[in-house]
Amino acid sequence: MRLPMRANRWTDDLLDGFRQRGDPLADETVKNLFQRGQVETANVLLKQLIRNDQLVPHELPEMLREYLLRTEQLPDWADPELVRHGEALFGRYGPQAVVSLFCGALPASYAAAKGVQVIHLTARLATDPFRRIMETAQMLIDVLAPEGLAPGGSGIRSAQKVRLMHAAVRHLILESGQWNPEWGYPINQEDLAGTLVDFSYAVIVGMEKLGCTLSRQEQNAYLHCWKVVGHLMGLEKAALPEDFEDCAALAEVVQRRHFRASPEGQEMTRALIQMAEHVTPGNLFDGMAASLIRHILGEEIADMLKVPAADWTRYLIGPLAMLGRASDELGDHSKVVARLSEVFGRKLVEGMVWMNRGAGRPPFRIPSTLRESWNVQGR
Repeated sequence: MRLPMRANRWTDDLLDGFRQRGDPLADETVKNLFQRGQVETANVLLKQLIRNDQLVPHELPEMLREYLLRTEQLPDWADPELVRHGEALFGRYGPQAVVSLFCGALPASYAAAKGVQVIHLTARLATDPFRRIMETAQMLIDVLAPEGLAPGGSGIRSAQKVRLMHAAVRHLILESGQWNPEWGYPINQEDLAGTLVDFSYAVIVGMEKLGCTLSRQEQNAYLHCWKVVGHLMGLEKAALPEDFEDCAALAEVVQRRHFRASPEGQEMTRALIQMAEHVTPGNLFDGMAASLIRHILGEEIADMLKVPAADWTRYLIGPLAMLGRASDELGDHSKVVARLSEVFGRKLVEGMVWMNRGAGRPPFRIPSTLRESWNVQGR
């Protein structure tokens, strides 16, 4: 991980304050929905809204309609040209970005021992180990697809729904009496900022380790997309990293403050690896996710998460040969990783396209432009 060159503004005092704050607007909306017994109705209508990329319908409960109208506007500082460049980067390197998400960003978020408690307490991974991971990958596609962050775009709607879901989780966890105040406020501003860094900066770092060559302008365009998403998801302005260097500084501090071994983080990582093996065909890529997690995150963090040991000869050279891609590149480890990560990423995406997410859930959605760009097959 690259070290920041300028003074680090992410002080412990600043982050300690963020750790005690949630998202008042979304929290108040969810509180009112629960009090009026309108949670299920709101959930059904939100699913329809996202699936159809439509305008805010009049039949929504009034407080939910008001929430959507208030939170759908992009900030004044959003730069449409930078957003387009960020989307173009994703269009070019989407499969590698998905691998970086699976094998870098998500396990890194599980290494934060306090923040991971929220996922554990919701028990979503225990009852449906793949659901949350699929929803996370879907959000990545939604926000970075062409026009995803345009007015009424799928990325805006997806961010609004996730923001509301976070508020619902906060409400239920605090009502349950199982939350330990030492963990901070559930899904607090610090954890949201850390997650934003995982989805933006950590994905870029992972992509570079997978062989993608990105200019600083491309990096900052991609980060700008996620800064816009962070605003849409309720992060305070002071909690939004400005650029690559600022993200690197925050990532460094979050790792120092929160990365610890925990049973919950290890359980999440185990489920993530199992899902990667479940959605890729046959046994060809078994062990690939674990090897790439170690490649992207390094041995120390991988050991915290109890990631199985990597075996590059078995998990990289063997699959390449079986795919007909073995060549004189096999002597160059970096080229092997780059070639295989692209193939692995495409197979991950295809597997998610074909995989059902559960009763009543829509299939994994990928715009046709991205399918063609990535050469992804499936329904």
